Amino acid sequence: MELTDILSIEKWTEFEKDIVGRSRLDASVFNTDGIRITNFRQLANRLCPEVKATDRGQSFICAVAHMNLAAQAMQTKKPVIEECDAGLLKLVVPIFVKDEFVGAVGACGFLLDDGEIDSFMVNKTTDIPEEKIESLSEGIETISTEKAESLAAYIQKQLDNFVNDFEKQQ
Repeated sequence: MELTDILSIEKWTEFEKDIVGRSRLDASVFNTDGIRITNFRQLANRLCPEVKATDRGQSFICAVAHMNLAAQAMQTKKPVIEECDAGLLKLVVPIFVKDEFVGAVGACGFLLDDGEIDSFMVNKTTDIPEEKIESLSEGIETISTEKAESLAAYIQKQLDNFVNDFEKQQ
């Protein structure tokens, strides 16, 4: 089963835009391979585009965080809220149809509670100079654990509605 069996790419894009509108986080719908299924992009800060622009940043920070959290979400069948190795919030909500894991919705890009950017680790992974990392990190918004949990619950409720509507049509 594919995510596009549940909703069209246009509807998934609308959902990503809804999440961004509610939270200002970067939101993406991912298939079971961890690949984004839409072309919509609204980054939540100035640091992430620089990290994602490097092969090592994308591979060893962003993709690893998503795959680890998606695996946890798949196993527990519940949303997972953690920090990526750069120190930023990463939230993943699994998508199940019956007992089949078909993908996940992710949101990321703010500091969680009183977290901070791990400039040293980002520098060692990406070779972006620490001074540039610190400059790009200025003004990154924070989100409380409670707000992140509330957003995860909202995403889960919407996904449940999408899946229920899909199952009724089968």
